[in-house]
Amino acid sequence: MASTLTEALLFLSLSLFLWTFFRRIASRRPFANIDGPPSRSLFGGIFSEFFTGDGLRTHENLLKKYGSVVKVQGLFGKTMLYVSDPKAIYNIIIKDQYIYEETADFFMINQLVFGPGLLSTQGDHHKKQRKLLNPVFSIVHMREMIPTFYEIAHKLEAALASRAKDGAHEIDVLSWLTRTALELVAQCGLGCSFDTLTKDNEKHPYAVATQQLIPASIKTFVPRSYILPWASKIGTPRFRRTIFDLLLKFIPWEGAHQFRELTDVLDRETLDVYASKKRALAEGDEAVQRQIARGKDIISILMRANINASGGDQLPEHEVIGQMTTLVFAATETTSNALSRILWLLCIHRDIQERLRNELRQAMEGKDELNYNNLEALPFLEAVCREALRLYPPVASLHRVAVKDIVLPLSQPIKGIDGKVILEIPVPKGSEILVSIINCNRNPDLWGPDAHEYKPERWLKPLPDSVLVAQIPGVYGNQMTFSGGGRSCIGFKFSLLEMKVVLSLLVRKFEFDLPKSKEIGWKIGGVASPFTTEQPSVPQLPLSVKVAK
Repeated sequence: MASTLTEALLFLSLSLFLWTFFRRIASRRPFANIDGPPSRSLFGGIFSEFFTGDGLRTHENLLKKYGSVVKVQGLFGKTMLYVSDPKAIYNIIIKDQYIYEETADFFMINQLVFGPGLLSTQGDHHKKQRKLLNPVFSIVHMREMIPTFYEIAHKLEAALASRAKDGAHEIDVLSWLTRTALELVAQCGLGCSFDTLTKDNEKHPYAVATQQLIPASIKTFVPRSYILPWASKIGTPRFRRTIFDLLLKFIPWEGAHQFRELTDVLDRETLDVYASKKRALAEGDEAVQRQIARGKDIISILMRANINASGGDQLPEHEVIGQMTTLVFAATETTSNALSRILWLLCIHRDIQERLRNELRQAMEGKDELNYNNLEALPFLEAVCREALRLYPPVASLHRVAVKDIVLPLSQPIKGIDGKVILEIPVPKGSEILVSIINCNRNPDLWGPDAHEYKPERWLKPLPDSVLVAQIPGVYGNQMTFSGGGRSCIGFKFSLLEMKVVLSLLVRKFEFDLPKSKEIGWKIGGVASPFTTEQPSVPQLPLSVKVAK
């Protein structure tokens, strides 16, 4: 029985692949006059270069050699547009955002992993969820979270201090920053705790699952990209998950099995947290006050807002639960890796590290922590964060598909292969587009000839007119790092506040330097993460840490 079913599924998968492949070969014509590199991979296309090897160099070469609009080969030979032109990006993510949607496999995989949260919904459904969530991420609530942020950051500070008390000590700061980011979102986001931040290698199952999710997702990227769009049209989400679980009993696909096990861990932990919060709300204020964060966490606020919302604006319970894992996943890996990148940059630019330390020590003289206004009033801290996020966004690109025929205008003309000037590009229905966050952020035509250099001081003076005129449609700092429009990062203020709190303690207290015996590199597929050349498959950032004089 199992053998017959496996053979049938392999035949079906092969048939789907061949149909997809030949259909995509036949659809290469729309962007025939736009230049671009030859594909090095028949199956993975440009994604193989992004996810393996030096992905950053691939992005840099696309801009340098071909400009702001490039024709690239996607999965199975599908022709795609790779775009960093700011006007084109404005149209894609704001003006015509409901024509340029996320891909079918994006919605399907997020539905399987997170349930019906912000990353899994679209159209009016997505707008309804976002309408209820927007007030939850207001500055008012962020201010109330500052004490909890510092309480957790002080634990991190103490953990590093105990390990560096006798001089410089090599510490994997990525591991500690990931644990800290998870605990911050656990307490301030979910009102629970996953980590005491005291012992080495003490990782909650939720932490392990969130850290392994992206690598597991990349392992299944190619097959799911042509199976899931087809499978997503069958039945309800519950039915699809049932069929998915049934099939995995008979298919020896290690990557898919690992992916299911990770999602089961996230689902189980999330349901336990939700059940405890629901009981506390039912029992009244005294029970809520006994919980971590005393009911001021994001999900408690959301649950109360949902109860008080008018009937048409209320979310069903399973959609509230869907926001929980979405929040933890979105706020953990991206923030911890962004913080790691900042510390790595401060190791390379020791003068910037010293200047930031002086600003922090002066602001915190006689204090253990800063309030929200104090943090926001530190210009060099802000500049250090903005420049790192501009130059090294945790997510390098966005993937979109046109759901109807449309024309894409450009801010600057490009020259076609035939030598003719192109001012706008017809985009047929079904065309896929990669919005390049990293190349929009690094475009020398906008940012100047030093666009690829880390210079926080550029934010301490007026930005170039070219940046202001371009009107880059991001929600933060004239850059695309947190995206823009209706699918922008709803928690970017939470993430920025977290980074500033952690940096305010760590840089004030410690000196960071690169290890002498290890070379550090970065992979930017999925979420950018550091590794050592000795162990390229294990995300880590070993830095020399000592107490600063």
